[in-house]
Amino acid sequence: MVRTGLRLLSLAFSLVLALGLAGLALTISAVQAPGPATTDVTVQLPRGSGLNAIASVLETSGVIRSHQLFALWVRASGNDEALRAGEYRFDAGTTGANVARQLIEGRTFKRRLTIPEGLTTERALALVDEAPALQGAAPIGIAEGMLLPETYQYEWGDTRAALVTRMQRAHSELLASLWPDRADGLNLQSPEQAVILASIVERETGVASERPRIAAVFLNRLRLGMRLQSDPTVEYGLKLRGRADGVPLTRDDLETDTPYNTYRIRALPPGPIANPGRAALVAVLHPAATNELYFVADGTGGHAFATTLDEHNRNVARYRAIRGD
Repeated sequence: MVRTGLRLLSLAFSLVLALGLAGLALTISAVQAPGPATTDVTVQLPRGSGLNAIASVLETSGVIRSHQLFALWVRASGNDEALRAGEYRFDAGTTGANVARQLIEGRTFKRRLTIPEGLTTERALALVDEAPALQGAAPIGIAEGMLLPETYQYEWGDTRAALVTRMQRAHSELLASLWPDRADGLNLQSPEQAVILASIVERETGVASERPRIAAVFLNRLRLGMRLQSDPTVEYGLKLRGRADGVPLTRDDLETDTPYNTYRIRALPPGPIANPGRAALVAVLHPAATNELYFVADGTGGHAFATTLDEHNRNVARYRAIRGD
């Protein structure tokens, strides 16, 4: 009887072992086989999700074939507490093992938001508000010119307030790094003045190579006590009074008194008119070596520059002829 009992116990143990090995083999085979997705899949896994909940979401989303076998694999590897929440993008056909590895390493999907150079803070914050997968509203009361135009990475669940704080910090850090290395003899009294002038340069031209030259024209005019006579400053002053964007300027507009109308004041305006990018800031701090005092559009997207008023008037006449005025 004893020997019979031992044989039965040994047989039962062998059967359990065989079944266990077969289950393990099935699990390994399942998680190492290509997944069912035929296209890339994006999945959001909220904070606090446990292994079973994560596995169910992955199966429902078509990333893995079996949530039970996936969970068994993760537990067997000792990583059931290591999966990280967030938004993930999985390649088509990625294996369950690779899915688990991506979750363990926290390789979340990085979204991007580009803030173009020369936008007002109002328009930049509107882009932040429109950006998907962020939480909360963009903060209000952000000063003009204090955001750095750039492409920013963010993740699902980040807050808009935190992203705007990064934009402000990026601007402050860039300005702090550029200001000490400015050109000698620059007639700007502070980093804040550099931002003001850079915002005007940013709005005056979209041609990168022109920025140092336009910066030099404005700095030359400031040094001589001349008015800057920049149309974008007039537009900004009128915008603060409720003027809609895109309305063409008139001669009466150029005579309208606002603190930003550089046809009326002989100085920089009291603040920036937009958010300048790195290139515009560098141009202002390292302007071209020129005595030019004037520029006007040349009809090709760039500008014609002049040192004397007579030369400038000829450039203006050519531009008007191109436009058919």
